[in-house]
Parts: sequence; C-alpha cells; structure tokens
Amino acid sequence: MAIISLLIINPNSTTSMTEALKPLIDKLGYPNTRYTFFTAPSGPKSIDDDADAVESARHCLPHLLLSVDQHDGFLVACYSDHPLTWMLCKHTRKPVVGIFQASVTTSLQMISRHQTFGIVSTGDVWKSLLTDAVHGLIGSPAENLIDGKRTSPFAGVETTGLNATDLHEAPVAEVHRRIKEATKRLLDRNHYGDVRAICLGCAAMVGMEEIVREACIEKLGSDANGDSLFRVVDGVKAGVGVLQGLVRGGF
Repeated sequence: MAIISLLIINPNSTTSMTEALKPLIDKLGYPNTRYTFFTAPSGPKSIDDDADAVESARHCLPHLLLSVDQHDGFLVACYSDHPLTWMLCKHTRKPVVGIFQASVTTSLQMISRHQTFGIVSTGDVWKSLLTDAVHGLIGSPAENLIDGKRTSPFAGVETTGLNATDLHEAPVAEVHRRIKEATKRLLDRNHYGDVRAICLGCAAMVGMEEIVREACIEKLGSDANGDSLFRVVDGVKAGVGVLQGLVRGGF
C-alpha cells in the first residue's frame, strides 16, 4: 500500500497547540501514513471569533500554497467554519477537510432518527457562530423548533467561557469543571430530542473526551457495562479518519 501524506494545519500561531495534536494523531494507528504539521507563522495566537479566523487564513494561505503539491490531503484543525477550508479547495482537487465539518458529519452517522447531537465549545461567541455554521452545513432551518416540532438533528451549542489557550493554561480542575457543566447543560436540551452525540468544539480540547463522558454518566447514568450511553466526537480524530477514506478511496 502506498504511503499517503496528510498535512495537519493549525491556523493559529501557538506552537504548543500543534504539539498537542501529534500524540493524539499518532495513536490513531493508520498504516502507511506520513503526517506533516503546520503552525501559522504569524497572526492570532488563539482563534476566538470569525475575525480571528479570517485573519489567520490571511497569514497561512501564502505559505500553504507553496506545499499544496506535496501532500495528498489537508486537515484544517480549527473548530469553526474556517475560510482556509474553502480557500484551499480553490487551489487543489485533493481532499481538504475541516475538523468542524468532520465532527458534524460523523455525529450524524452515529445517531438514529429521533436522536440529536450537540457541541461543547469554548467562548460564548461560538454559540451563535457554530449554530449558524451547523445549520448552513446540514441545510436545516435556523430555528430548531417550529410549532413545537423538532426540525433539525442539532441540539445546539454550550460553552465553557474559556478560550483555546485557557484549556491548556488554566488550572486543570477549573477546565474540567467548566467542560462538565457545559456538557450537562447540553444534555438538558431534551426538547430538541435525545442528545446522543457530543462534539468537542475546539481543537485544543483534544484528549478531553473522558471529561465529557464522565459528565454524561454523572448526569444520566451509564449502560450495564458502566459505559457512557453517549458518543463523544473529537473533530481531529474524525477529520483524519475522513481524510483517510477520501484519499485512499480516490475521491
């Protein structure tokens, strides 16, 4: 089997966030894959709103275009409708995947007709930004409930009030407490349907699935084996998996 090359793009300029992605991706164990990691050479240290996303794309794109022919697929590791995703698509026919899009489409494949998925993210600004992005991606009405009836498999977004850098720099106990509280608020959205998949809404949340699972068990219990009844979707893992399928499938 031929070796494939995937470029993992961190569009903010914080190298430690890129470094945090490496062990997670290495543990996925995909064979015959070479990963190259890119950190924005300048620009925002943390992408905390749409303006940061646009600014980070401006700093990244010229450098990425120099290596677009050297890789088989590209992962934009920012949990937003990041403009780099479609910008790169204009310059290559190779697969370009954003971790936001990958986590949403993965969640949809893991829930049944009467179940929903939601997102736990960072700052409050992402409530509206990610909600709009999800509805735009899946083509559902902006209002989840019309005349008391659910119109979308999306339960919504709850946030921790922390930004991406806080997730690694704030006291661990505080980070875990806020993630758990946001998760439990999301699970309270029963009027949107039975929430069964939860997306980690920030690339800096890699490796924090267990905190979300613990919150789910504390809130609603577990199955007979003591496992959480909920799927927790890490967008980075989902994104690498989607890229593997797209590249190896020749799409």
